[in-house]
Amino acid sequence: MATSPQRAYRAACPNCGAPVEFASAASASAVCSFCRSTLVRDGEALRRIGVSAELFDDHSPLQLGAAGSYKGMAFTLVGRLQYGYADGTWNEWHALFDSGRSGWLSEDNGAYVFAFDAQTPVDAPRADEIAAGQPRLLDGRPWTVASVVRTKLIAAQGELPFPPPLDAEFVVADLRSEADEVATLDYGDARRTHWSVGRGVLLADLKMSGLREESEKKLSGRAFDCPSCGNALEPKLATTQSLACGSCKAVVDISKGVGGELQHYAQNNSGAGGLEPQIPLGASGKLALGAEQAVPWQVVGYMERCDLPEPGSDDEQTFWREYLLYNRDLGFAFLVDAEDGWSWVRPITGAPKVRGEEARWGGTVYKKRYSYRAKVTWVQGEFYWRVRRDEEARVTDYDGTGSVAAARKRLSYEKTASEVTWSAGEALDANVVATAFELPPDKAAALRRDATPLSFDAGKAKSIATKVMVALVFLVVINVLLATCSSSDDCNQIRQSFGEASPEYQQCLRSAATGTRTRGGSFGGYSSGGGHK
Repeated sequence: MATSPQRAYRAACPNCGAPVEFASAASASAVCSFCRSTLVRDGEALRRIGVSAELFDDHSPLQLGAAGSYKGMAFTLVGRLQYGYADGTWNEWHALFDSGRSGWLSEDNGAYVFAFDAQTPVDAPRADEIAAGQPRLLDGRPWTVASVVRTKLIAAQGELPFPPPLDAEFVVADLRSEADEVATLDYGDARRTHWSVGRGVLLADLKMSGLREESEKKLSGRAFDCPSCGNALEPKLATTQSLACGSCKAVVDISKGVGGELQHYAQNNSGAGGLEPQIPLGASGKLALGAEQAVPWQVVGYMERCDLPEPGSDDEQTFWREYLLYNRDLGFAFLVDAEDGWSWVRPITGAPKVRGEEARWGGTVYKKRYSYRAKVTWVQGEFYWRVRRDEEARVTDYDGTGSVAAARKRLSYEKTASEVTWSAGEALDANVVATAFELPPDKAAALRRDATPLSFDAGKAKSIATKVMVALVFLVVINVLLATCSSSDDCNQIRQSFGEASPEYQQCLRSAATGTRTRGGSFGGYSSGGGHK
């Protein structure tokens, strides 16, 4: 753990006279904790250059004075920059190591990145030359531009290595590499572009002490009335940016706080009673999700998505379901329920190497399976990004190749207008999901409606030919039944075959109510959510 660094510099605030201390003699700026004056060092004195706005209370577990260890090096959080952009806010914490080195601990899609300032590459592009999805060769290495956002510094706090940019709006771009690195081009300084490089970290691995005690009582400060129906709403997670009202189903944006008038929109596509999650919101289950041991994951959000067939295409529109899972130490993951079975995925820091139809990541070669446009059609619960009506993305799904274990691996790419996100995971047996969340037999049976024809246990499978025959019969039955989904009476056939709780039956009711014809789900993929660092 970091020890309290020896104070290297101390002076009085020129505005209010309060003492302002610097833990590092190299620090160039600070914000007075009493009057919020933004100060820069001018020789042996401090000069006031402006006033920092009040920090937006985003209920971050980090705070000034919190200490930890990164790669065996002790550090203390001594400063904070809080940025705002169209989809919310993020923090970058100035970490001062006992050795005197500075680093940045910043938020990244519900997780964290530890980065260090570096010499700006001579071939760094201008802010107007960079866009999400571009490949870039910088500092002699290949990168993929993950996001480009226009941002503004909301507030600053504590000790900083450079004067914070005040008032002006500027561009920040994130880039990812095949080496699992994340880099940032910060165009906030008119004199030069700031460049930093880092890696994703888990807060638990930093062994931090002095974290902000986040309790139910403190989070209750975010409680508010639904702007649509007046129902009382209270976010359960500090990271929540959007949540759906359990009463009227409206989606409420709280990315900029809960004071004043909140932006929201009504969801009107739920059909006859809506399609409720098969795994209830709030349920907890132990899953490994790539780790050596299973840990508790709680369902905090649920969404339905569909693909968008290209104009003039004969492709049927397909649907799938995604559950947002949360673990305090590991962050967020997605449990995907699609027509070919279940899988889990988590966002990755880097960017896989893509050549043609293949992608390489973590020693595995993946083959492209699907590429399509996807849209969010229905949400429930809480999300760590700002959920928009009819949110669209370009999705490409990949399957692992090679060994049996590799074939179960999944890789997914999502691109929106401003952001590119990669996620990785594996296929998951339906019985593992049912057991983890202790679902009753009728619910557990409904989970296996897609995966069982092609994923029997080895001891139960009699032959490959039997599997193929069952799969063909299954597909014929599905097509015949769903082709007749024009009324609730026709849907009774599906109910008798798959159960009242099955998504097939619920989807048929929705199709009958809206006069459209749909079928199960596609491969699905990962809901990137968004949320810049």
